Amino acid sequence: MTDTLLHASPQPLEKEGDGYFRKGCNPLAQTGRSKLQNQRAALNQQILKAVRMRTGAENLLKATTNQKVREQVRLELSFVNSDLQMLKEELEGLNISVGVYQSTEETFTIPLIPLGLKETKDVDFSVVLKDFILEHYSEDGYLYEDEIADLMDLRQACRTPSRDEAGVELLMSYFIQLGFVESRFFSPTRQMGILFTWYDSLTGVPVSQQNLLLEKASILFNIGALYTQIGTRCNRQVQAGLESAVDAFQRAAGVLNYLKETFTHTPSYDMSPAMLSVLVKMMLAQAQESVFEKLCLPGLRNEFFMLVKVAQEAAKVGEVYQQLHAAMSQAPVKENIPYSWASLACVKAHHYGALAHYFVATLLIDHQLKPGADEDHQEKCLSQLYEHMPEGLTPLATLKNAHQRRQLGKSHLRRAIAHHEESVREVSLCKKLRNIEVLQEVLSVAHQRSRLKYTQHQEDDDLLNLIDAPNIISKTEQEVEIILPQFSKVTVMDFFQKLGPLSVFSANKRWTPPRSIRFIAEEGDLGFTLRGNSPVQVHFLDPYCSAAHNKCATYSVGMQKTYSMICLAIDDDDDDDKTDKTKKISKKLSFLSWGTNKNRQKSASTLCLPSVGVARPQVKKKLPSPFSVLNSDSSLY
Repeated sequence: MTDTLLHASPQPLEKEGDGYFRKGCNPLAQTGRSKLQNQRAALNQQILKAVRMRTGAENLLKATTNQKVREQVRLELSFVNSDLQMLKEELEGLNISVGVYQSTEETFTIPLIPLGLKETKDVDFSVVLKDFILEHYSEDGYLYEDEIADLMDLRQACRTPSRDEAGVELLMSYFIQLGFVESRFFSPTRQMGILFTWYDSLTGVPVSQQNLLLEKASILFNIGALYTQIGTRCNRQVQAGLESAVDAFQRAAGVLNYLKETFTHTPSYDMSPAMLSVLVKMMLAQAQESVFEKLCLPGLRNEFFMLVKVAQEAAKVGEVYQQLHAAMSQAPVKENIPYSWASLACVKAHHYGALAHYFVATLLIDHQLKPGADEDHQEKCLSQLYEHMPEGLTPLATLKNAHQRRQLGKSHLRRAIAHHEESVREVSLCKKLRNIEVLQEVLSVAHQRSRLKYTQHQEDDDLLNLIDAPNIISKTEQEVEIILPQFSKVTVMDFFQKLGPLSVFSANKRWTPPRSIRFIAEEGDLGFTLRGNSPVQVHFLDPYCSAAHNKCATYSVGMQKTYSMICLAIDDDDDDDKTDKTKKISKKLSFLSWGTNKNRQKSASTLCLPSVGVARPQVKKKLPSPFSVLNSDSSLY
């Protein structure tokens, strides 16, 4: 199967202002990958139903004392558990459907493992956010219907991201937007009443919470999963494709590692620290495998130093897959990781270990130390290939002795054949891997190549005379490493910026309804200046002006962090004596400012929403900030 379109379908238009068909989202695409994701969603629903039935049966079993009822419940429970196990095996089959995610180019390479996207249920933000805006910010929630619709459209689009950088940017933009939403509406001291439900990508079990952290963590997981799908889709027959694959898997590892370190208590098992550690190892192993393929892509020259390098690179890939398989075999990961994944990691560990021994055997058997050859360089390379030489052998003596070289080379071929046989046996034990034809073809060709070379040099007394081939030291010219997610490169506008600056207008700061005060401008002079953009700040205040002596009761007893929004209106006491400056100011009749001051006795702060800013060129006495003014006995302005 490929990821090409299976049949013609209407393509979404990406228009400005279109809230659903966003860039990076294609909900109508009928690809093999999208159909697989739809099957995953349907399986999740069936697993949810089975889990609920099992929970109900277990509760009934605990509650009843009737023996006949208990026997019937046990029988039903056995059927439900059997159905649930079959559904989970079917979900595992989707997780190992690697052929759907591979490149559309015909390749003769072992498939790579992608992660499936986590599925979720629809969420309606409208009622809850409107109520919160009215209650907390004292604004009409219906004025923000468009912003709420944009948020919900963005979330819906993130359920079907395209498998490219645009899809990654779409998910990242929603993740950043969730940070704004969390600061605006989600206070740590109260529940918003919005239930987020996400399905475990490995077990299909749903997890529901009224916590935005589950939403953020699940989006992060899908960003990492999307990077793995991008990596598996790369064309591994060209240099640029392999470089892209290495980059994608490193970025996937970075996102998953960031998720593990940032969200340490996620209830979904696929996002537990133990599972994420294994998934990070798997992504780095696949990146290292792509590095090896990049080295072999131009073709391998049958040359001594080239074979040394390739052998150590293959040993490195085999080593990381061996470590991955060991991690997958540990509790509690072993119970939930797909068995086919662990089997494939074991297969690759043996396969690349076999390739390393085959390349070493080739450089020993096919190359003789000729006069004029760089003996010192070859001796150094051979000594660095092993932790220690076999007993009775030295690097230089082995290089000069054709018989010793051939015997040591054949011992490496025997170990290569043993590794190949183990990889083939491991595939035969896993039903899912037996269905991957290209995997069996690659293993069979490599196995036959090693057997053919051993047969060409086999002697009757090999069983008695051959020594045990030593382990090969792994080495790579490109050590893969995690690449952390670069959220700063994604520009996101706060949907709810009309509420005011996030540093001031957030869920953590309590607001009273706006209130107004009026004062008379003396001689056309306001007595204060404003600074900054909306909402502006009272920068300088003349303590002798009318604004400084206008008091307004804003105390809120019992509320330690309550902020008040104050609207200032200006009246002119003498219309006949207006100066030119007064005329300019009179056109702007409302001034809104804000400042903060925690009143230890009764109130918290005075905050004022701005609408316009007026600068005053000169004041009689300047105070450095509104905070010192608010601490004075003049109280609030």
